[in-house]
Amino acid sequence: MKFLDQVKIYIKAGDGGNGSPSFRREKFIEFGGPDGGDGGKGGSIILKSERNLNTLIDYRYQQHHKAERGGDGSGKNRTGRGGNNLILKVPIGTQVFEEDNKTMIYDFKNEKEEFVAANGGKGGLGNTRFKSSTNRAPRKFTKGKTGEEYVIWLQLKTIADIGIIGLPNAGKSSLLASITKATPKIANYKFTTLNPNLGVAVYDDKEITLADIPGIIEGAHSGIGLGLKFLKHIERCKTLIHLIDITEQNIENLYKQVRNELGKYSKKLLKKDELVVFNKIDLIDKNKLNEKKKNFSKKIKKKVLTISTFDKVSIKKIKSKLIKYAS
Repeated sequence: MKFLDQVKIYIKAGDGGNGSPSFRREKFIEFGGPDGGDGGKGGSIILKSERNLNTLIDYRYQQHHKAERGGDGSGKNRTGRGGNNLILKVPIGTQVFEEDNKTMIYDFKNEKEEFVAANGGKGGLGNTRFKSSTNRAPRKFTKGKTGEEYVIWLQLKTIADIGIIGLPNAGKSSLLASITKATPKIANYKFTTLNPNLGVAVYDDKEITLADIPGIIEGAHSGIGLGLKFLKHIERCKTLIHLIDITEQNIENLYKQVRNELGKYSKKLLKKDELVVFNKIDLIDKNKLNEKKKNFSKKIKKKVLTISTFDKVSIKKIKSKLIKYAS
């Protein structure tokens, strides 16, 4: 399934049905009088959040959505049938914006939330409604109201407990695959990950949702690489795992580079809890590892975890650590 996190759609609620101008016509009844019923209400457009969705790709191929029109009223004071509501399913984390794509009107944060994006038109009145002591045979009736119609934007911001960030090839997808049942694409070249991947880790009967965010390079906040497009998916994460390839030179500068890009995008990202993890420790001598770890902690003043995605013991340790950061 392709990933799409922003889409523009047109929505049109159903118009209300027209009222009826009917008069009673029965054999042997000389004066029937008005018996026109009201029109039915038009169907509304309702957005509903679903947990099993993680993309807006369906709206790429169908961008116009119209709800059903209300039925017209008829004789014998019968009200027209109401139009069916049209329910559009969206992933949790979807934000609804007006046509300017700046003014947010709703934010889906939980499962099964519903938001009426466009109300159906009211049904018109039948001529029975206008009967009075001075007007026994009214021919007046009203037409149904027009249903609301809008152009709106849907934007998806992934909801995860923990976001995995770092430079390309730091091993983010490998880590996600090691501690969850996710199956991201893994290869030894930059930007293997083109879209955020989600996975759920289970430890001591507790679940943690993790998001693998595509590599953040220098200049990401201004649109270089893939960072700008996906930095927004970090905003909802409670905690960040900052993954660093221990085989790289000058890891302190690489750490600062990623943090700098986060800060330029939003200062709020720098205030999130951060867990620094050195990856690929199986590719480096133990003495060299300890030296790098000591120098990093001295300069950056952060505690560091070390892992190899091929080592089940270190993966188990990090899973137990993540429970504290996700709660």
